Amino acid sequence: MTTGDAEAERIRAFWGRLGLPGLVDVHTHFMPERVLRKVWAYFDAVGPLTGTPWPITYREEEDRRVELLREFGVVGFTSMVYPHKAGMAEWLNAWAADFAGRVDGCLRTATLFPEEGVEGYVADAVATGARVFKAHVQVGGYDPNDPLLDGAWGVLAEAGVPVVIHCGSGPAPGRHTGPGPVARLLARHPRLRLVVAHMGLPEYGDFLDLAERYPDVRLDTTMAFTDFSERMAPFPVEERGRLLDLGDRILLGSDFPNIPYGYLDQLRALERLGLGDDWLRAVCHDNGARLFPGLSQEIHREGKGCSQRSA
Repeated sequence: MTTGDAEAERIRAFWGRLGLPGLVDVHTHFMPERVLRKVWAYFDAVGPLTGTPWPITYREEEDRRVELLREFGVVGFTSMVYPHKAGMAEWLNAWAADFAGRVDGCLRTATLFPEEGVEGYVADAVATGARVFKAHVQVGGYDPNDPLLDGAWGVLAEAGVPVVIHCGSGPAPGRHTGPGPVARLLARHPRLRLVVAHMGLPEYGDFLDLAERYPDVRLDTTMAFTDFSERMAPFPVEERGRLLDLGDRILLGSDFPNIPYGYLDQLRALERLGLGDDWLRAVCHDNGARLFPGLSQEIHREGKGCSQRSA
């Protein structure tokens, strides 16, 4: 048995013990190869920014990364794309639509940026089947309250399309990261289905406050609770009870493939919280399946998770 086979076997044993049909991971990254290479180069250099080396564990070709998720039993996942400047978002959205069209199990993902025309291309993406958006306040360096985005947020709120938003100040703060800008955004668009990436690391408590205040706000587990993140920004022990209280609005996220440890580490970190099997079942599958109506039927119909479709 190879190392990869052993890892997949342990991951499948994790969700199999819980009686789940697989995992729903709302925070995985697939993007055009030249963009991904630049992202990997950033993480290769992130040590000087954070003082912590960040080796990419799954530095594989696209087909192999898809195959790994299939082997792990990930039955629903995303292709989180995000622009760092104007003029990129529509192109990334077209790429992500094509990717979701040829890869089983991928929830079609789109993105946005504060620029002229953003409301139009967001509306087009929603109308043609985008099921989740990614907003990266840190990398994009923008205020989510930029007036150029207001119409786009309105479209997403009206359509009920979830937005995974990297708005916490980890691993390094940005000009518009932290809970303040998101609180102002939600005050104007309270029905936005925001999914706060990384549990809002390191401002965990503040983002839990927002989830308690706004019933459509969720959080994903991406990198949170792992040994890697606990060294950098530990989750407060006294807040664990709130994780249980909000157990129906916490979603599994991994940041695959851009993680500096194995995929199983995220699952074991969640298990170590000691919040019980019902909580794990909800976080690792049920909450995601409920957020994306029809996903369970798609899984059953395809019967093969995230395999590549033939061209």
